[in-house]
Amino acid sequence: MSTSINILAPRQKDELHKSILAYFNSNGLPNTCAALRQELGVGDEFLDDEKMKKYEGLLEKKWTSVVRLQKKIMELESRIASLQTELDSTTPTSLLRKNTDPTAWLPRAPPRHNLTGHRNPVTAVAFHPVFSVLASAAEDSTIKIWDWEMGELERTVKGHTKAVLDVDFGGPKAGILLASCSSDLTIKLWDPANEYKNIRTLTGHDHSVSAVRFIPSAAGEYLVSASRDKTLRIWEVATGYCIRTIQGHVDWVRDVAPSFDGRWLLSVGNDQSARLWDAASAEHKATFMGHEHVIECGVFAPPAAYPYLAQIAGLKKPPPATSSSEFIATGSRDKTIRLWDARGTLLKTLTGHDNWVRALVFHPGGKYLLSASDDKSIRCWDLTQDGRCVKTVEDAHSHFISCMRWAPAPAKEPQANGTPKPNGVTPGKDAPAKINVRCVIATGSVDMSVRVFAS
Repeated sequence: MSTSINILAPRQKDELHKSILAYFNSNGLPNTCAALRQELGVGDEFLDDEKMKKYEGLLEKKWTSVVRLQKKIMELESRIASLQTELDSTTPTSLLRKNTDPTAWLPRAPPRHNLTGHRNPVTAVAFHPVFSVLASAAEDSTIKIWDWEMGELERTVKGHTKAVLDVDFGGPKAGILLASCSSDLTIKLWDPANEYKNIRTLTGHDHSVSAVRFIPSAAGEYLVSASRDKTLRIWEVATGYCIRTIQGHVDWVRDVAPSFDGRWLLSVGNDQSARLWDAASAEHKATFMGHEHVIECGVFAPPAAYPYLAQIAGLKKPPPATSSSEFIATGSRDKTIRLWDARGTLLKTLTGHDNWVRALVFHPGGKYLLSASDDKSIRCWDLTQDGRCVKTVEDAHSHFISCMRWAPAPAKEPQANGTPKPNGVTPGKDAPAKINVRCVIATGSVDMSVRVFAS
């Protein structure tokens, strides 16, 4: 006791004594207060209401401040440890380029915007290919349209009668549309140019529609959907007709992703398989087996990533950048991410997440793969370091992260279906072109918020 008292200045010591006396007095301990007052030699004048009031609550206030500061110190120590890990895994050249090179940009806390307004978990996010518009879907049956640069809500789009499970921008070059799909078994098309009016409703699935994507092409004619009815369906955007039903999965199809040129489709689901399909013929090309639980998400690697993935695959030289289905990544409830070649060969298993992996995006620069998980974190895997996790954004949300998308590169004019030309592709050549990267990602969560991470 004497040691701790001695480190206080006389004024601090006097303040501590008086705040203890005031604490005893206000908590109905007059005898204890009197005994301590006598021992400390504090006169009767201290019992004056005004003087006593000055010190009342001071002890509790200091006590709670200490607890709060301890928590803050622990958070800062955790942040320092995270930054140290990041520092340890960077090379001198990458450190020099980090602030200037968009291909080396990775998201960091805190987010630029925390967008709130949904009344139930957010299920999906999608960026408009031209404008600074972000759409989010949620279990509250609504779609919200945000200005992601300003961090403001522009409108709420209503029409679905149950949870909206996915959204995507795309369609014909002259008129980009927003597609959404829902547990109400429908897919809806909305016109951003006409106040997001519902211009078409596509029906045909027999169960919840889990995912919807525009298939990249010059005319933006088609859409693909994945459903709990175990099928994929391809739809004509102009008419809303289902032109093809693809069967092969034996359980709920969770996600579908088209390749950058629209030639291939990748689907994943509850049957713990990922499958590669020819989009034009619906022919099954490959099955990817190895996950030990439901596969939540799957993505094609962009050509910009081919040089790094070729090295992991042990290839002497990367595949041509014009080829659109060389490598894929899948994320699963078994907490792992798996990298594959297009023939179904497992190249690498990435472990580190403590819960289901719910979303994957390749960095447009090609060097990184980003993942989001129910462990509330975003992880960044460096493909130049054999898939090592080089950055973790802890507590990116306060609850499970359900979705993540990367903003498309700035376009001078609308691309067909809103999909930018793949990074690393020069027409007629295999040499990588200058990579155009917009350093913005959006995530959605069970915490009902959408967060925008930007440089």
